[in-house]
Amino acid sequence: MYRPVIAALLLAALVTGCGEGTPVYDLGVIVHGSAGKTSEVRLSHGKHFSLAVNDSPSVGDSWRMSGRPDARVASFVSEEYEGVSGVDGVHYFVFSAKDPGTTTVTLSDCENCPPGVPMKVRRGRGEHEPGNAVFRVTVV
Repeated sequence: MYRPVIAALLLAALVTGCGEGTPVYDLGVIVHGSAGKTSEVRLSHGKHFSLAVNDSPSVGDSWRMSGRPDARVASFVSEEYEGVSGVDGVHYFVFSAKDPGTTTVTLSDCENCPPGVPMKVRRGRGEHEPGNAVFRVTVV
């Protein structure tokens, strides 16, 4: 009696595919950005794309998405990391291009900061550095 139910649940999990937070093996078009920079992204409907930022946790990097973009234009798929945990690597935010339009994705680099904090102080350098990598995404 339980086997058909378990089999149905497993089949449903396979059919639904990748959802938010599920590891992605095709990052699609990769666009690199960095703190203090606005990057333009232009692609066609249906394409997967990744917004990438260099990540160095050893110096306090901690990237996160500030809010969500307009889901009609670009829907968030997952967050991926390439590298050894705690060591330099690349942080990817993966999206799917949807309907034509323009939206903005802001990635914030700020360890232990509340959401919306736009600046980051890098200890040891004594300077303020913009902590946001901004991507203007246009789907055609």
